Amino acid sequence: MLKPVEKKKAYEDIVQQIRTLIEEGKLKRNDHLPSERDLSETFRVSRTTVREAIRTLESMKLLQSRQGDGTYVLASSEESLIHPLAVALFNEKDDIRDIFYIRKIIEPHVAELAAENATPQEIEEMGRILQQQEESIRRGENIIETDSAFHNLLVKATTNRVMERLIAALIGLLKQSRQKYLTEDENYERATRSLEGHQRVLSAIKKGDGNAARKSMLQHLEDIEGIIFNKSRGGG
Repeated sequence: MLKPVEKKKAYEDIVQQIRTLIEEGKLKRNDHLPSERDLSETFRVSRTTVREAIRTLESMKLLQSRQGDGTYVLASSEESLIHPLAVALFNEKDDIRDIFYIRKIIEPHVAELAAENATPQEIEEMGRILQQQEESIRRGENIIETDSAFHNLLVKATTNRVMERLIAALIGLLKQSRQKYLTEDENYERATRSLEGHQRVLSAIKKGDGNAARKSMLQHLEDIEGIIFNKSRGGG
């Protein structure tokens, strides 16, 4: 699986080899890497070179060194692709309103494509996710996971892998604000409005109505944006 590297570019080769294994799913989240000594023997380089490569992969959020316990894979294959994209496109200093603006341009189109391309199995899974979301609301639980799952399944239904990675990056960057939106006071009302928005989108998708799906998604995102920024809006 791993092979010796050329000395003149050992550091870069190690990083690339491990990244490739993660991207291909041959190394998965929480997999334990061999020891530095074993890696240095495999790559036929010094342990210093191995440590330099590991530090780089840690800075890329792909690996994590745990004191006294070795080095573990931190990212899944999808995350290993999404994180560099997110870093390239956005940063923490970007105005959250700007990110929402981009999301409102992209996600209504995602909903439209999902209405045109979603399989019966995907539509059924969307329905199950919204049932789970409704149950979570009834129990007073956080709905962030089901909320993300619904949006991720929508973009998966478009069959556009680049779009899928872009939406995942956007949703990840908005996680902090979405947590605030879904956990602060009046959580029940806000979570309920989120569910209603999802249900309108799914209803349009079931009918294969791309135009209605696009409009419903835009309304849903505008409702969320209005709540996050405390704007006065009518009910969703």
